[in-house]
Amino acid sequence: MASFSIHNIAIRGIASCVPRNIEHNLKYSNLSLEEINKFIETTGVAQRHIVQNDTCTSDLCYEASEKLINELGWEKEKIEILVFVSQTSDYILPVTSAILQNRLGLSKECLAFDIPLGCSGYVYGLSVVASMMKATGLKKGLLLAGDTISKIVSSNDKSTSPLFGDAGSATALEIDDSAPPMLFNLGTDGSGSNAIIIPDGGARNPTTQESLKSSKVAEGIERNNCNLVLEGMDVFSFGISQAPKTVNGLIKAFNLDINSIDYFVFHQANMMMNKMIVKKLKIEEAKVPYSLKDFGNTSSATIPLTIVTELKEKLENKNCKLLLCGFGVGLSWGSVYVETNNLVCLPLIEI
Repeated sequence: MASFSIHNIAIRGIASCVPRNIEHNLKYSNLSLEEINKFIETTGVAQRHIVQNDTCTSDLCYEASEKLINELGWEKEKIEILVFVSQTSDYILPVTSAILQNRLGLSKECLAFDIPLGCSGYVYGLSVVASMMKATGLKKGLLLAGDTISKIVSSNDKSTSPLFGDAGSATALEIDDSAPPMLFNLGTDGSGSNAIIIPDGGARNPTTQESLKSSKVAEGIERNNCNLVLEGMDVFSFGISQAPKTVNGLIKAFNLDINSIDYFVFHQANMMMNKMIVKKLKIEEAKVPYSLKDFGNTSSATIPLTIVTELKEKLENKNCKLLLCGFGVGLSWGSVYVETNNLVCLPLIEI
């Protein structure tokens, strides 16, 4: 696994945005009441915020960005880098980051690009934005991370539909010579790439009429080849194995005191998986916030969404030591240790 540090970059603020529309899992028609109660108990997901057809991930990230920029009092022309992390971009091309640069009214000197990562994407995104700023001297940057997974799952697939919600986020970063270093540990195992995949729609398997024909895969699972496929047991085994490894790898690489860390914010995969990860790491439960109940698994947005909804008051009023950990599609994983100083956390935005 790759371990490295990035110095002199501070996280100034975080904002998250979700759609107002809520779907309650107790009303999910593809499972019996007994089955859905068991699902809620196991995954921790009681409801999810789901976009309407005309809303995209970029819309959620745009709202989060606008409000965060205004709250920080930043001049838009001084934002020099924008990175959009998502698996649900507006188009195959152009990149959504370019659309957001224009929509936000940022300078044409602002560099912008997309990173098509999922559950590990927030940690990867932080490493990319922070390292580019450090290497080039760019003063201010935006990391926009989120997904509208509801657009790519089958509503008739009990393994995905009641698990995933939609959300977007914006994180503001700035050069700061006094900022403590960000410490990273990242890794990838492409041998597990089929565990979370959309089979058709890319250059390898272009979309055809056959791609859009739904078929019954198992009881309660009906989907087509343009829908998300999630091999639950494979992903579960990966998560409970690799997440502890990347956290321990980070701690070992930089000789961190795990007991001195204030909060551990994990990707919100599902409650059973996350609880097992926490147990393996022997972390105090009080240090591990969750947002699964109200939002489900929101892919690359889960970490900033959990920070905003569960830790806002704590992070705004003092310095905090955080360990953030994401893991999933790729398969890929990453953890980062950051220290925040009176972080600006906006109240949850709904559109």
